Amino acid sequence: MMDFINFYLVPGITLGAIYALGAVGVSMIFGILRFAHFAHGDLMTVGAYFGLSAVWLLGIPALAAIPIAVALTCLVALFADRAFYKPLRQLPTIYTVIASFGVALIFRSVVQLFWGTESQVYSVGFQKPIVLFDSLRIATRHIQIILATAAITLGLHWFLHHTQMGKTMRAVSDDPALASVAGLDPEKTIRWTWIIGAGLAAIAGVFVGLDTDVHTMMGWNLLLPMFAAALLGGIGKPLGAIAGGLIIGIAEEICTFPFFGESLISPSYKSAIAFVIMLLILIFRPRGLFKGRLL
Repeated sequence: MMDFINFYLVPGITLGAIYALGAVGVSMIFGILRFAHFAHGDLMTVGAYFGLSAVWLLGIPALAAIPIAVALTCLVALFADRAFYKPLRQLPTIYTVIASFGVALIFRSVVQLFWGTESQVYSVGFQKPIVLFDSLRIATRHIQIILATAAITLGLHWFLHHTQMGKTMRAVSDDPALASVAGLDPEKTIRWTWIIGAGLAAIAGVFVGLDTDVHTMMGWNLLLPMFAAALLGGIGKPLGAIAGGLIIGIAEEICTFPFFGESLISPSYKSAIAFVIMLLILIFRPRGLFKGRLL
């Protein structure tokens, strides 16, 4: 039982926390700007490398590099919106979706140009896990990621339900036409959407580097689970995206646990779990667990 918790459940919650932070941006961008942002994974990669540079240049821990990574990634996202997405807002959505693929390639190419293509790590060496109750062993980085995600979730909930901008964003997501008639500023709402989405993507990227390593394809590889998490929670429902991310992350890890003497599936195929969940949600509950928007 303790092996299940130590090596499957806790890593699953950690992975789910990373998916959740990335899925929030996917969900909010679709809910407010009405397009699937396929560059969101590579935006996460950009944030991870900004954090890596801060660690290298300033000699600070990875968690201390998060504010720098968030600030720079938000600037990149706002620039991308103004340069590539804003001119396309009055055109059919497919134009913006295709443009997001191009933006993803731009982000990835810039990262490869400045940081190279080799995998990098935030820190080297073995970190002893924290031992609780003699048998529960939790890596320090896992505790940091889980607690930070919990704090971010509470902060996001407070922002969306107790601030004017948060209420505006929810109104625009639920009914953009009515929000426009009510005199709400759509451009300001869009800017805040990018700031929150990019900021959380940067944090998720730093967490990936803290947990494993950083490489130029990491964001692209995480894109499908993030979309699956957003669909599972309900498009346009940020807190639903967090729940969806946790469910998918835990499902991916525990499906490899040998419940009956051998794993349900090989660890090599656990990434397919996100794809299966996404298909089932689209077929049987297209509005997700929290009844979000239909695609």
